[in-house]
Amino acid sequence: MSEKMLSAGRGALFLTALSAISQLLGFGYRVVLSRLVGAEVMGLYQLIMPVYSVIMSLTAVGLVSATSNLTSQHLALGNRKAADQTISACLKLFFLLLFPVGTAVILGSDAISVYLLGDARTQLGLILLIPCVALTGIENCHKHFFYGSGVVRPPAVVELLEQFVRTFAVIALLVTFLPQYPERVVGLIVAGMVICEVFSSCTLVILYRRRRGPLTGRGEEGKVRRRRILAIALPVGLNALLGNLLSAANSALIPQKLVEGGVDRSAAVSQFGVVCGMTMPMLSLPIVFLGALNLVMVPRLARACALNRPGEARRLIAQAISAVSLLTLPCMALMVVVGPDLGRAMFHQEGVGEYLMPLAWVMAMSCGTSVLASALNGVGRQRTVAAISLTGGAVQLGFTLTLVPLPGVGMAGYVAGAVVSTALELGLCLWQVVRATGLEVRPFQWMAAPGLAAALAGLTGNLLFRVLKDSGLSPVPAGLATLVFALVLYLAALQAQGVRAREVLRLDW
Repeated sequence: MSEKMLSAGRGALFLTALSAISQLLGFGYRVVLSRLVGAEVMGLYQLIMPVYSVIMSLTAVGLVSATSNLTSQHLALGNRKAADQTISACLKLFFLLLFPVGTAVILGSDAISVYLLGDARTQLGLILLIPCVALTGIENCHKHFFYGSGVVRPPAVVELLEQFVRTFAVIALLVTFLPQYPERVVGLIVAGMVICEVFSSCTLVILYRRRRGPLTGRGEEGKVRRRRILAIALPVGLNALLGNLLSAANSALIPQKLVEGGVDRSAAVSQFGVVCGMTMPMLSLPIVFLGALNLVMVPRLARACALNRPGEARRLIAQAISAVSLLTLPCMALMVVVGPDLGRAMFHQEGVGEYLMPLAWVMAMSCGTSVLASALNGVGRQRTVAAISLTGGAVQLGFTLTLVPLPGVGMAGYVAGAVVSTALELGLCLWQVVRATGLEVRPFQWMAAPGLAAALAGLTGNLLFRVLKDSGLSPVPAGLATLVFALVLYLAALQAQGVRAREVLRLDW
C-alpha cells in the first residue's frame, strides 16, 4: 500500500509540473489572443464558452466519470475485456446524446445567439462548438480510461501538447485571416480549438489501441454494464448540468444587464471580456498547485474513511487548508500590488486592474472552497457539494439580475455577487466538513497568521514597488524585486507568529 501511495504521490507531482507549464502556456496564449482580437471579441468568446460547458455536461461529463470509475474497478479485478466494453459503451452513449443536442444547437443557433446570449455575433462560434464537443468527448473518454487505469503520463503529455497545438492553430488562423468582423473572429478561435481537438483525440485513440493489450477476463453483460454506467453518469451529469446552466445564464445576462443600465452594447461586451477573460485568468495564474493538492487528498481521505480512521482524515484536511491559506493569500496580495501594471503590460487594457482587490479575495476564497469541496468528496458527500455549488450560483445570478442593471453600478454588481456567493460557499463547505468529520476549526493558523503576514508583505511590497517605479525602474524588474522582498518578509512574519511553513507544506501524505 505504501508503494502505491508513493506512486500516486509521484504521479501527482508529475501532473503538478505539467499543469504549471500548461497553465503558463495557456495564459500566454490568452495574452496574445487578447492583443490580437481586443476586449470586445474576448467578451463574445466568453459568452459562448458556458454554452460549451452546458453541452459537455449534457453529453460527456457523466460518461467520462463513469469511464474512469468503472475502468479502475474492472482493471483491479483483471477484467480488461469489461474495461474495453465500458469505454465502447460510453462512446456510443455519448454520440447518441450528442446527435440530438448538436442538431438542436446548430438548427437553433440563430435563436440561441440572439435571444439567449443576446448577441447575434456568437452564431458562427456556436455552430463550430459542436464538432469541437464531439472530438473533446472522444478525447476525454480515452484520457480518463488512462487515469482510471493508473497511467498518468500519456494523457498528461498529450494535454500539454494540445496547448501548443491550440496556440499555434488559433494564432495562425487569426494572423492569416485578420482583419475580420467580430463574428468571424470568434469562429476562427473556435476553429483553432477544433484543430487541436483533432490532434488530441486522434493521439489518445492511437495510444489506447497500442496499450490495450489482450482482452482478458469474462467481460460484462450488456444490461449490467449500461445500468452501472448510468448509475454513475446520470447524477454526475445532472449536477454538472445545473451548475453550468447557472453559469451560462449568468454569463449571458451580464452584457444584457449592462446595456439595460445605459452602457453601449460594444462597451458592455468589452467590460465583460476584461473582467472574465483577462482579470480572472491573471489571478488564477499563481494557483497551479491546487489541482494536484486535491488529486492527492481525495483518495487519501477515501482510504482513511474506508479504514475507519477519522483522526487521519481530520489531520489531512487541516493540513490541506493550512497549505492552501499559506500559498494563496500571499499570491493574491502580491497580485493586487503588481496586477494593474501586469495587466496593462500583457493585455494593453487599463480596466484589468479596476476590480483587482475584490476579485483577489474571490480567488482566495475559491481556493479554500475548492479544497473543502474536495474534502467532502473524499468522505462521500458529493450531493452536499453539488447543493452548495448550486446555492452559490443562484446567489451570483441574483446579484447579476438586481445590481448590474442599476446605473452607476454595472460590473461592480457582478463583482459584489462573486464576493458574497463565494464567501457563502466557503462558509457552507466549512460547516459541512466540520459536521461530517468533527474537524476542529483553527482560525489563527488558517486565516489570521497567513492573512496578517500577507497583508504586511502586500502593503510593504506596494510601497517598495511604487518607490522603485518612481526612481525610474521599469515595471518588470521592479516587480521581480518586490516579489523577492515580499516573499522574504512574508516568511519572516509567519515565523514570528510561530507558523513554520516547511512543516505545513511538507509532502508526508
